[in-house]
Formats: sequence, C-alpha cells, structure tokens
Amino acid sequence: MTATERSDLLADFEAGRVNPAQFPHRAHVQVSYELLEHHPFPEALLHLARGLRRLAARAGRPEVYHETITAAFLAIIAERRLSACYLDWHDFAKRNPDLLRKELLEDFYEPALLRSAVARQTFVLPRRPIEEARRRRQGV
Repeated sequence: MTATERSDLLADFEAGRVNPAQFPHRAHVQVSYELLEHHPFPEALLHLARGLRRLAARAGRPEVYHETITAAFLAIIAERRLSACYLDWHDFAKRNPDLLRKELLEDFYEPALLRSAVARQTFVLPRRPIEEARRRRQGV
C-alpha cells in the first residue's frame, strides 16, 4: 500500500463503518499512523478526534472520548514517523511496540491527570520531566 492509498480500516473509520467492539488499541494506532500518511498533524488530529467521537457515540458511550489521550498518542506517532524511515504500517508497528501499549502515556503523564475531567475534555501538556519519561520507557 502506498502513502496515497487508504487501507480498508482507514476507509471504514472515516466512513463511520467501524464496529466499536472490534476497534482495539492497535487499530487506533494504525488509523492514527495512516491519517498522518494523508494529512498534516492538525488535520489528522481533526479527522481522528471526529472519528473517535463518532465511534464512542455509536457504542453508546460518548463520555469515553479522551482529548488528551487522542492528541498525545497522535503526537508521539507523528514524531516517530518522521524520526525514521518505515516501509509501511506493519514495519512501523514492529519497530515501535511501545505504542501498542495503552499505558504508554503513563510515561509522560501522572495517572490521576489522565483520569481528570480536564484532560478528557481538552488537551493538557505532559507533567513528567522528559528525563523521567525516558527512564520509565527504558525501565530504569
């Protein structure tokens, strides 16, 4: 698949055809990666947020949409995409397995902050110092 082609997953996500019960974290990361293949970061964030809100509403749980988690994961994915060369989504996923852990953002955010209503409603900046986040990722 070239950067100009859309996967079935991305096409279904954009069209609102994704079953919320069959959209695990890995699919969130893949859709994010693919949106960044087609759009600059601000536009990708708009498409991702809109789609995830629609997905949450379709599941009957609109309150589960989380602005900080959405924006922070997309930012990390965007940075990683531009920091190395990847053949495709599969290569990216293989070389960035930490992105497939939902808990990754705890390296950057205190869990209480991520659970807050403010973080759910609007993007909040990470509070952990960068060096501490690096140590947590490396397991030191």
